[in-house]
Amino acid sequence: MIILLFVALACLLLIGAPVAVALAGSSLVYLLASGKIPDIILIQRMVGGVDSFPLLAVPFFILAGNLMNVCGVTERIFRFADSIVGWTRGGLGHVNVGASVIFAGMSGAAIADAGGLGAVEIKAMRDKGYDVDFAVGITGASSTVGPIIPPSLPLVVYGVVASASIGQLFIAGIVPGLLIAAMLMLMVAVISHRRGYPVGERFSVARLLSSFMHAALSLMIPVIIVGGIVLGIFTPTESAIAAVAYVLVLATLVYRSAGWRQIITVFRETIEMTSVVLLIVAASSIFAWILTREGVPAAFAESVMAVADNPIVILLLINLILLIVGCFMETVAAITILTPVLLPLAVQAGVDPVQFGIIMVLNLMIGLLTPPVGLVLFILARIADISFPRAVKATLPFIAALLVSLLLITFIPALTLWLPSLI
Repeated sequence: MIILLFVALACLLLIGAPVAVALAGSSLVYLLASGKIPDIILIQRMVGGVDSFPLLAVPFFILAGNLMNVCGVTERIFRFADSIVGWTRGGLGHVNVGASVIFAGMSGAAIADAGGLGAVEIKAMRDKGYDVDFAVGITGASSTVGPIIPPSLPLVVYGVVASASIGQLFIAGIVPGLLIAAMLMLMVAVISHRRGYPVGERFSVARLLSSFMHAALSLMIPVIIVGGIVLGIFTPTESAIAAVAYVLVLATLVYRSAGWRQIITVFRETIEMTSVVLLIVAASSIFAWILTREGVPAAFAESVMAVADNPIVILLLINLILLIVGCFMETVAAITILTPVLLPLAVQAGVDPVQFGIIMVLNLMIGLLTPPVGLVLFILARIADISFPRAVKATLPFIAALLVSLLLITFIPALTLWLPSLI
């Protein structure tokens, strides 16, 4: 029956069916073939999969990110980051990473980061004489910081599936996110010195203060989100709603950079994006339920433990599985399906569920930079007007930095768990 389930899934994907349709369709084939389970279970489990209060954060974080892209927040963040680190050799590369770290505290999605900041960053780097390949590579790699530093849409989904504290997951992502940023900046410094990229505009306190004042209200967004959660003012879901309300005030009353027609368009885009994400979550729920019912997680754990009982080897195998799956499967679907399978194995290897959430999300974010899916690279290739294979090649040096960060986060639990335990 499990073979039938996966054959049906593979066939639907091969004929081009959307991920959600493939997951729900293969699950329906299983239910009909079993003859013992009422097919109404399909609908019940799909509805149950999205009937969750924490998942309300998903549409609001998507809406906040879309609103920021139309009301000028991204440009203000870029200028502020430029005033901080733009004076170094290859300064715009460092600005690229710094802006992604700041924007990560607002949108929670790698695709929003790449689509919003990407156009500004690649154009600025081109105008200053940087190779377009370098600009695309660092923009794609830095966008993976978005779902690690809070807020994070993938971590919300993981928290729901794994029954883990979303607040703790958000706080746990801060140090790993900064570590990833540091590794990417190190790679930027090495490449910039080798290629002789220009030194940015000289550091100026006056310029720093001016750009800070220009971006101060925008920079309050991550303070509202993270500070509100840490201080217990509101839940992660409520923080998403607070962020949307604040950005709406900025866009309409303060910056006055977005009219009501633009805002209505943003709402429509958000509805479309949310529908896609939650439909995948719903379809993944029934698929994951079938896997659990058939005892696949337990059987998988037993088979892996039979091959290797060393925790280090087990963690390396888990990372390898996640990296391979991330190359082919959409992030939300992968989290919903693989968490029930891999989390028990990771716990047996001594990994805390909160730490495993960060490990899983980072693996799947690296998958956004690899073919054949590579959604972030498709977006950046279109923005930079280059071919997809060229974008893949441009990202390879930075993927190496991301993999080093992944190993450190995997085998040094304190990087992830110290801050949540402190708070």
